[in-house]
Amino acid sequence: MPQARKKRLHDAQLSILRLIDIARADPTVRVCMPAPATAPPTLLDDKPRCPWCTGSDIYIRYHDEEWGVPVHDDQDLFAKLILDGAQAGLSWITILKKREGYYRAFDDFDPEKMARYTQKKIDALMANPGIVRNRLKIAAAIGNAKAYLQLREELGSFDQYLWQFTGGKVKRNAHTEGSSIPATSPESDAMSKALLKRGFKFVGSTICYAFMQAVGIINDHRVDCFRYKEVGKARER
Repeated sequence: MPQARKKRLHDAQLSILRLIDIARADPTVRVCMPAPATAPPTLLDDKPRCPWCTGSDIYIRYHDEEWGVPVHDDQDLFAKLILDGAQAGLSWITILKKREGYYRAFDDFDPEKMARYTQKKIDALMANPGIVRNRLKIAAAIGNAKAYLQLREELGSFDQYLWQFTGGKVKRNAHTEGSSIPATSPESDAMSKALLKRGFKFVGSTICYAFMQAVGIINDHRVDCFRYKEVGKARER
């Protein structure tokens, strides 16, 4: 931790201790305690992280707890695919901040409920500030629910269908400082083409690659990131 930051934290702690001493010495004195600082985790530890997540609490928590962890639950995979599609043309943090709103608005991404959405429900979604109110994306989410149900009826497992593009295994890349992470790959190209053929929307190769990173099909943590090896220990199947 830089010395200047350590000094600021030390000074803040001393100020709090002084206030506590004043309150103990004279209970009649009303002391207003300062609110605790909500510093990002990078200010509180020295763990090396992927550079894209620094500077935001919500990004750091997502990076540390979710990004790149292998997911195999069919409905969780469906939900994450819809959320990645929702970020088209936007930054991921926009969707991340609205994620709870999406789960509430779309019935926890229950595909059977979503496939039965009426025009009244669509109008309600368009008026819901908790999501990105884009008519094409809302229509795509509903259509994707129908495509998902059809795929499961035919093949039985959305999980196995999606993981087939890396042979059922995590593809571990080895990005280092200075190396650029690609926006697409042959695997995301193949996934996109297959999903589009089955009627899914907002599943271009770039979206599919981001999805594959998020659900651990591809491990794109930098090799010097503390999560690279931790994610590598996660269960693939």
